[in-house]
Amino acid sequence: MQSVDAKTLNDWLEQKKVALVDVREPSEFASESISGATLLPLGSIKKAILPPHADKNLVIYCRKGGRGASACKKLLAEDPSLTLYNLEGGIESWMKEGLPLQRSGRKVLPLDRQVQLIIGLLVLTGSLLGFFVSPWYFLLTGFFGAGLTVAGLTGFCGLARVVAHAPWNR
Repeated sequence: MQSVDAKTLNDWLEQKKVALVDVREPSEFASESISGATLLPLGSIKKAILPPHADKNLVIYCRKGGRGASACKKLLAEDPSLTLYNLEGGIESWMKEGLPLQRSGRKVLPLDRQVQLIIGLLVLTGSLLGFFVSPWYFLLTGFFGAGLTVAGLTGFCGLARVVAHAPWNR
């Protein structure tokens, strides 16, 4: 896997030398994307469903670059002969360069922020209920603390998978 910066990617797009794959969630893609990108969320990406890319550079991107790198690793594990590029800094670096985006006007919080908001509210609720109603509610804060620990250690967040399937994220 190689990296590509936003300016180089823009040059490749102008020269029609790139097949572009967005591995974010459908709601993120719907709110803003790079023109010409194909949506293939990280959870479902496979070599068999990649867009045609003969004689083109295959570039993978996400919001900040992490999911793009994960997608590249997943595809390379399936076929080590693939030549893949990950957009450094993801779509955020594209925006910092002032390059054009397709925008729908529909604003949805990114998935990671939705998860942070849900966990924060549930920890706060558990703490307040623990102080004012019953100490048993402190178990709620412990449950979400354990979930965050598992997510940090393994990179797997079950709540993120559940939230990704919520109606507003489709």
